[in-house]
Amino acid sequence: MEKKYFTLEEANQLLPVVQTELTYLQSMKKEFFEKYQELQHVKKRMAYHTSPDAALHDAVFTLECELDFLDIEARLRLKQLYERGIQIKDIDSGLVDFPAMLDGAEVLWCWKQGEAQITHYHGVNEGFAGRKQIK
Repeated sequence: MEKKYFTLEEANQLLPVVQTELTYLQSMKKEFFEKYQELQHVKKRMAYHTSPDAALHDAVFTLECELDFLDIEARLRLKQLYERGIQIKDIDSGLVDFPAMLDGAEVLWCWKQGEAQITHYHGVNEGFAGRKQIK
């Protein structure tokens, strides 16, 4: 796949889509954690019974299927973003990078969830700590 470079305008225009996807991924991650905790609880209950009933086995099966589905859906959504050239760096804090060229050098437009638009960039090896204000 050919590397995609974004103009600042193109990246900013994608922010509503990115915001929607991030919010959904954050919700999915929370739901995954809650279902995982529930699964662990059910498995502990099963361990205390010498012959667990069918309802416990069904609960384990259902929760494992739901976790698999959430995992597959999240991976698909992330893959679709990456295929567009968008780099999700951290779902929880909402860090996103967009590859770009600035003054002949490869950089990353850097956006954090909650910011109205992209106002910073950093080098490809610098990360969030190396953010610089766009002039």
